[in-house]
Amino acid sequence: MKILNPSQNLILATTILLAFLVPLRAQDRPQDFLAAHNRARAAVGVGPLRWDDKVAAYARDYANQRRGDCALEHSSGAYGENIAWSSGSMSGVAAVNMWVSEQDDYDYDSNTCAWDKVCGHYTQVVWRNSEKLGCAKVRCNNGQTFITCNYDPPGNFVGEWPY
Repeated sequence: MKILNPSQNLILATTILLAFLVPLRAQDRPQDFLAAHNRARAAVGVGPLRWDDKVAAYARDYANQRRGDCALEHSSGAYGENIAWSSGSMSGVAAVNMWVSEQDDYDYDSNTCAWDKVCGHYTQVVWRNSEKLGCAKVRCNNGQTFITCNYDPPGNFVGEWPY
């Protein structure tokens, strides 16, 4: 067995650490948020969203405002919006998948959600007229996670079908 010198040990330790950290962050990149959204959209025949830096900056600014309290409150801005909260760590892809899972409770024919269920996050993800996406994730001061995705133009208009 070959003994490594201290600088080689440091390089090896850093490499091992990065090997574990990079995959954890891999689900929070713009392309990861986009891919998760666009898989759901493709499943219902809706065109893909594209990442927009202006919308992403809005999402980032709002997520940073929530860093102090991690409150599950909407920004009430000009964009469509989905938000998620976790008491620990949650990836961006996990948040999108959570919103998309509402599809199980959505009835397209009547454009309604099952009794006592929520479907608006799902319908915003697949809203046919939305074209641009921007998302952000922050670790709050209390150790919780806050994730927001914003959509331009917004969706979820009463009486309109998402696709």
